[in-house]
Amino acid sequence: MKINTKIRYGLRTMIELSCPDNKTGILQKDIAKNQQLSEKYLDPIISALKIKGLIVNVAGKKSGYILSKPMSKITLLDIFNSFESGPEIVPCLNKSVACDRSKKCAAKECWSGLNDIVTDYMKKTTLETLCKRSGELCSRSEKPKSKKLPKKNK
Repeated sequence: MKINTKIRYGLRTMIELSCPDNKTGILQKDIAKNQQLSEKYLDPIISALKIKGLIVNVAGKKSGYILSKPMSKITLLDIFNSFESGPEIVPCLNKSVACDRSKKCAAKECWSGLNDIVTDYMKKTTLETLCKRSGELCSRSEKPKSKKLPKKNK
């Protein structure tokens, strides 16, 4: 299973928008700059997140973006589903794919079980959890590193 760049950048965008300081909205150009993306590439990502109802403009066009609901109510699966129709680690798990072997295929059962684990993880992982972790990582990387003093010879 490979997660495409739109999903990855969509997640990064959502984490940025979940910043506690974001009361007035973050402009798309600032998201692009902060995430080191082109604004043009960010356009369809922002659009997909808006269509799924995960983000809104604060004051209409040309204004910043905020989350449309609390971060505790937005899951990794919600973000993933803004770009794809649920994780399917192999094509035969797609209900629209017909396979003659489907009813007697132990491999499909195996992949289905793994797919369920991935889906459950995505359902349990909230944007709130990811935002908190992002804050922890940022504060840890900003702490000055202590210098070790050389040992004194006796």
